[in-house]
Amino acid sequence: MMKLILCYLISLIAVLILMPWFIDFMKKQSIRQSISQYSTKEDQAKAGTPIMGGILFIVVPIVMTLLSSGQALKDMDTWIAILAFAGYGLIGFIDDFLIAVKKNNDGLKPWQKLLMQLVLAIAFYLLYRSHARLEIIWPFTHHVWYLGWGYFILILLMFTGSSNAVNLTDGMDGLAAGCSIIALCAFLVVALVQHRIGLSVLICSLLGALCGYLYYNKKPARVFMGDTGSLALGGIMAAMAMTMKIEVAFIVIAGIFVMDTLSVIIQITSVKTRHKKVFVYTPIHFAFRIKGMPENSVVHMFWLIEAGFAALGLFIALH
Repeated sequence: MMKLILCYLISLIAVLILMPWFIDFMKKQSIRQSISQYSTKEDQAKAGTPIMGGILFIVVPIVMTLLSSGQALKDMDTWIAILAFAGYGLIGFIDDFLIAVKKNNDGLKPWQKLLMQLVLAIAFYLLYRSHARLEIIWPFTHHVWYLGWGYFILILLMFTGSSNAVNLTDGMDGLAAGCSIIALCAFLVVALVQHRIGLSVLICSLLGALCGYLYYNKKPARVFMGDTGSLALGGIMAAMAMTMKIEVAFIVIAGIFVMDTLSVIIQITSVKTRHKKVFVYTPIHFAFRIKGMPENSVVHMFWLIEAGFAALGLFIALH
């Protein structure tokens, strides 16, 4: 337990110390957030905020895990989580780089990003199937459902859906980071119960790094995680859900991200089929802003809702 606490604290302190230097470096390189001219005045004020803050909370936990846990080097499941974290972060980095550095406002085309996400998901599925059974375990009944090729489809949906869901939720200061911290706490409990030492070290290191990042990302944000961070967070949560066999509970643990994604899907479907909007704006967190709720209030409300989802998901995962 002491090792986990140290991993958390060292990662937290490392990000708190390194982030000001990172922010200054990004400003000097003009790697900053661009805002649509149609955005609200409040969002317009965020133009010029450095992005790619996710780089630090990806690198620090990975280095911390590899240096502090010999178990991680021997555990394939921990390696899958690390590679998913880095791999999906790399996709986001390429997108951020094209937009912020190359001044290509479109970044990666949607099909390019999706293709990269699918390729990584296939790779992690192949790694996982080399030492694990392709099944899901239903909560409460503990009924084992062997899916075969169906598990392959499930993994594709989990990785692409999770990474894009966190990306959609990353729209307000502190929202995605705070919700991710809450969800990761549930993953940590499951990892500890399952005696997953490598994954526990990785999660604690990530929690520390994310808390350090959140200090600079809370309103008014001094840095944004960018696609680099959001895709990475979605990727690692999908990997941990797969390796810890809590695929069903994951849907609930990641409740806020699922809710935001469903709001977008419902809105697009309704507009295309009924030519009517269901929500004022999507992702749904923006609807509260448009209705007059202050950004901080929306973020804190969503944190509380995510805490409820995470607690319920944890209950399901452990039963």
